Formats: sequence, structure tokens, C-alpha cells
Amino acid sequence: MFRGGIPIGKVFGISLKLHYSWFLVFGLVTWALTAGYFPDTYPHWSTLKAVLAGILTSFLFFASLMAHELMHSLTAQSKGLGVESITLFVFGGVSRINEEPRRPMDEFQIAIAGPLTSLILGGTFWALYYGVEDKYEFVEGVSFWLGWINVVIAGFNLIPGFPLDGGRVLRSILWWKSGNLKKSTKTASDIGRGMGYAFILGGIALIFWGGLLNGLWLALIGWFLQNAAQGSYRQLAIEDMLQGHTVSEIMAQDCPAIAPDLPVERLVHEHILPSGRRCFPVTEHDRVIGLITMHEIKSVPRERWPYETARDVMTPFDQLRVVHPNDDLADVLRIMTAEDVNQLPVVEEDGRMVGMIARDRLLGYISLRGELGEK
Repeated sequence: MFRGGIPIGKVFGISLKLHYSWFLVFGLVTWALTAGYFPDTYPHWSTLKAVLAGILTSFLFFASLMAHELMHSLTAQSKGLGVESITLFVFGGVSRINEEPRRPMDEFQIAIAGPLTSLILGGTFWALYYGVEDKYEFVEGVSFWLGWINVVIAGFNLIPGFPLDGGRVLRSILWWKSGNLKKSTKTASDIGRGMGYAFILGGIALIFWGGLLNGLWLALIGWFLQNAAQGSYRQLAIEDMLQGHTVSEIMAQDCPAIAPDLPVERLVHEHILPSGRRCFPVTEHDRVIGLITMHEIKSVPRERWPYETARDVMTPFDQLRVVHPNDDLADVLRIMTAEDVNQLPVVEEDGRMVGMIARDRLLGYISLRGELGEK
């Protein structure tokens, strides 16, 4: 969920992105501040002043959310975990950390870093507010609202329902006490789902009592929390199921190769359509030099199919993400999810390609093990 986004920069090797839904919530927050909060609090302000205050406050609000997520990510990096990106979206922000923490204390420190950052920011903005009160109304108005909203963000995130920060704190404590990550995640996720349903019911009640917008927003947050809690536990359960099983168990070894000078048109009509295969290694002198998939083919205009060759459109082998026969399937699933790829070449340590592993094959394997009750 919320994988796409517009890159806006990079900090400490972490990509910062804005999901398209962010523009909606940015507009709504700016409108609420410009048309509601500032005119109500400072009725003598001009419209221009209220608009400028609303835009500035909205930007600083989302900068605060980015700081909240950045502290999660930097703490995760300090624990040796890879962090791919931070994305702001309609419900806040999310850090894409490539793997789960390895120890309960790591989980606790990563989870608590965000709310502590929001509390510090809230205190800082309030200190600024009291420092300029009755002196600089513009700064006073902006800083008071930012102080309040950062404290609210910290409080909301400390709700003990997974995958909120508070739920992760709870999971770390349960994990530390029991030593069982899966069971601790199940408990924290159940609480998170319960919180989500409570928010949905509260939102529906608000709608019936006349608070249409607030009710819809609360219900949407509840829906998101309930789904996130359920999905997070399912992901962990799947990874637990795959632990100890390797790529060699399910990789496809019959991978027909194609020549680099084969035109795309012939590749489609002589290989892809008759076989149903979506991925082909490209070989030259018995050596794999690249990989061509449906993604590369669809990037070529149809009128160019007779003229473009496999070599022209393939991904060169040295640019491919590869896995090894003895790699854990749980790690492969994480790679496919994080990098949004549907197949990965399987190579030996000497660089020889020995097979392919496809997402649909891996998902089918997971489904079969689940149906058979295999753990």
C-alpha cells in the first residue's frame, strides 16, 4: 500500500517521497487553517495573512511528520537495518524498513523514536509560542498550532495497537517477556484491529450526530489501522512459514534462452504467446548476458517490434538483482516486495545462472502450505 510516490530528495541514503494522496491532505489541512483556524483565532488578520500562515503552517506540519519518520529510520539504521524510503501519504508517513528488528530492545528504540521526536517538536514550538506571545502574532499563531498538533501526533501514535508506534512498543515488551515474536505480534495486531474497529464505529456515530467530515475521517483512519494490523501480522506469519525453506526448492530450472539478435516481434509471437512465459534469459556464447521480461517488452512501441532486438531492450545481467539457490525464501519475498519485481534470476556463487524464481510460484507455494496446514 502507498508504494508509489514523487521523490523529493535523499537524506542519509534514505529516499524521501510524497505519495499522490499527500497533495489531497495537504490541500485540506491548508484550507482548514486558512478558512477556519486562523480567521477564527485572529479575526482582524487580512485574508492574505491568513493564507500565508496556513500555507507555512501546513508545510511545517508535514516537515514535522517527516522528522518523526526520519527518526524511526535513523534509529533503524543505527541497529543495522536497511531503510529504503520515507513516504508521506494521506494518513501520515511510513518508513520502509527492509526487515524486522532482530531484538526486542531494537524494536522498542525504533518505535519510540518517532513519538519522542514529535513531543520534542511540540515542546519546541510551544516554547517559541510563549516566547513571542503578544509580540509577534504571526509566529505566535503558527507555533501554537504546530505545538498542539505535534503533541496530538505523539499521543495518537502511542495508542498500543500494532502497527502504530505504541503497538510496536507493546510488541517489543511482550516479545522481551515471552521470547516469542509471532505470538507477541498476534496480540499487538489484535489490539490494533480492535482499535481500528472502535475508530470506525466512532466515526459512524459522529456522522449520525452531524459531524460528517470528522466522522468520515475517523472511520477512514480506523479502516486503515484495521487493515494495516491484519496485513502486518499476515506478513510476519508468511515469513515465519517460509523460514528454513530455500530458493532451490521452488525455482524453475527449465528456462529457455533466446538469442540477443531476436526481434521483439518474433520473441512475442514465437516464444511468449505459445509458452505463456513472461521472462527469458538472453544468452550469447553460452553465457547469460541479460534478462527480458514483459515490463521491457511493453516499454517498446508496437511499431518498433520488428526492429528492436532482445539486446536492445533487455536488462543487462550486471544490473540484475539476483538470488542464490540456498537463499531463504522469506528473504526472497522481502526482496520482491521491497523492489516490486516479479521474477529473480538464481545464480551460483561463480555467477552461473541456474534457474528463475517467480512471484506467482512463490505465492502459490505459500498458498499450498497454508491450505495443507504446513508451518
